[in-house]
Amino acid sequence: MALNLRQRQTECIARMLNLNQPINASGTANEEVYKILIYDKFCQDILSPLIHVKDLRKHGVTLYFLIDKNRKPVSDVPAVYFVRPSQQNIERIISDASNSVYDYFHLNFSSSIPRPLLEDLASGTLNSDSIQRISKVHDQYLEFVTLDDNLFTLADKSCYIRLNDPKATDREIEEIIEKLVSGLFCVLATLGVVPIIRCPRGGPAEMVASLLDQRLRDHLLVKNNLFSENGNFTSSFQRPVLCLFDRNLELSVAIQHDFRYRPLVHDVLGLRLNRLTIQGGGGGGGMKSYELDRVDPFWVANGNLEFPEVAVEIETQLNKYKKDVEEVNRRTGGGNDGAEFDGTDLIGNTKHLMNAVNSLPELTERKQTIDKHTNIATVLLGEIKERSLDSYAKKEYEMMVRGGIDRGELLSVLKGKGSKTDKLRFAIMFLISSETIPQAEVEMVESALREAEVDTCAFQYVKKMKSLNVSLASSANAASRSNIVDWAEKLYGQSISAVTAGVKNLLSGDHQLAMARTVEALMEGKPNNNPEIESYLVLDPRAPKSSSSSGQMKGPFKEAIVFMIGGGNYVEYGSLQELARRQQQPPSSAKHIIYGTTEILTGADFVDQLAVLGQKMGLGTTPSASAPA
Repeated sequence: MALNLRQRQTECIARMLNLNQPINASGTANEEVYKILIYDKFCQDILSPLIHVKDLRKHGVTLYFLIDKNRKPVSDVPAVYFVRPSQQNIERIISDASNSVYDYFHLNFSSSIPRPLLEDLASGTLNSDSIQRISKVHDQYLEFVTLDDNLFTLADKSCYIRLNDPKATDREIEEIIEKLVSGLFCVLATLGVVPIIRCPRGGPAEMVASLLDQRLRDHLLVKNNLFSENGNFTSSFQRPVLCLFDRNLELSVAIQHDFRYRPLVHDVLGLRLNRLTIQGGGGGGGMKSYELDRVDPFWVANGNLEFPEVAVEIETQLNKYKKDVEEVNRRTGGGNDGAEFDGTDLIGNTKHLMNAVNSLPELTERKQTIDKHTNIATVLLGEIKERSLDSYAKKEYEMMVRGGIDRGELLSVLKGKGSKTDKLRFAIMFLISSETIPQAEVEMVESALREAEVDTCAFQYVKKMKSLNVSLASSANAASRSNIVDWAEKLYGQSISAVTAGVKNLLSGDHQLAMARTVEALMEGKPNNNPEIESYLVLDPRAPKSSSSSGQMKGPFKEAIVFMIGGGNYVEYGSLQELARRQQQPPSSAKHIIYGTTEILTGADFVDQLAVLGQKMGLGTTPSASAPA
């Protein structure tokens, strides 16, 4: 059975809400206990995409609060705490216990609680004579946010800035890597798998791979470890491959405008934790909130389609709905010619009447889904027209495929429609679309950006990265080359050939992203098809440390977990799901891919992070404070 991260994490949360008792087939505990749920902001984000209020009721949760809110005491009811293991949370738990806010405390930490904090909890509750109220303490290994069956994020903000900050100390980098490893360990523990780890050499990906390998090895030495119940699989065919990448592998995909439905909704309307709020339709003008997740069949089926195809699909669904309503009316003898079906015309023989009544909820649900996506598409269309987003997406794609753009076309975009960020993203895409760009053209772009009052810090930062590449490529003198490398690696925390590599990868002409092609090659285990991966590290936490990587550890693999360090996006997720879909036949060789990242970023979010790095290096120009944002 394929790995399903959403399902596994939901099961773990259900068990936790039922005081860590075994769950029956209906997904609830055998004995219903009413309880209160207390969580922190981070754990609220973990719960939000997976558990709705009605689910909480099903698990006996009658009240739920954020841990830092003032709460009234409630006696005789157990309180389930789900929080991160932090000093602040421990202090609040001790305070709640010593003030007898609840009689029974079931403490669940989102990841393994460090020993010093556990000792603080013990001494704090002992000193206040409240330790008897602490019923259970559990490490849940759930410190990640699952947004879809095959999509997760560690919700680790600004990771790209912190890893590439020229002023970052070795200790600060180590702390970031440790945090990422802890999050990935939680994902693997929830799935119950020990993967084979593959990654490019150098940079954050290798640092995460090495530390994760060590963490898994240490954990596997424990007798009843988190992975023991899943059997000691040794064949790579039964184990997934974990592919680790660094954002610098392919900068363009984090910056470009995309014209597919899901990336467009995220980029333009600010989808967060599967929810978005937009201006309501129908002239009412109020704000409307929508959920877009696996329960929405339209979103699941059409998320990867280009926007015009989605508009056609909405129209098709609406016509089908109208036809079905007419059919129900006809069968029940209703004379209502209108498309709306309100159930008032149900006259006719009993059989047809029953069928009509049974089809009412399904028809109502379909209409709600159609209305929702009509509204979203209408708001999107307004933005697309106002900012010429279709033109940006098309020209950026052509630019990457052709390796450049006509000067007149370039200027017309930079002086045309679009927000300041749209223009900045386009300018950076131009910068990385070709390995060599005449200095005069670069200056022309900078001048056009300044004219549009655009902050050029991000542009200057990418230009600096590119100039380092050129210096490396043209430097014949080994000594000067090594000096540049030292400085560059200090600056960017990884080998600097990354930007141009991303360009070469994209110039192949097909729409498959560099990362998807690399993942495909790693899953096939045929390095000859992709010489770039020949140098990738192979780590197997189950194998003896001394043994060199054996052939079977290089694949083929049926399942992959792909993790992007430094920010991912829905474009990459869609590309990997497309890769898995293409390989469903024959069923015996069907592939399954889970995609995760440090945080999900829009193009604008990522360019903001590049700008911060540019500022840290003293690059670029910030428009005057009086200029409009």
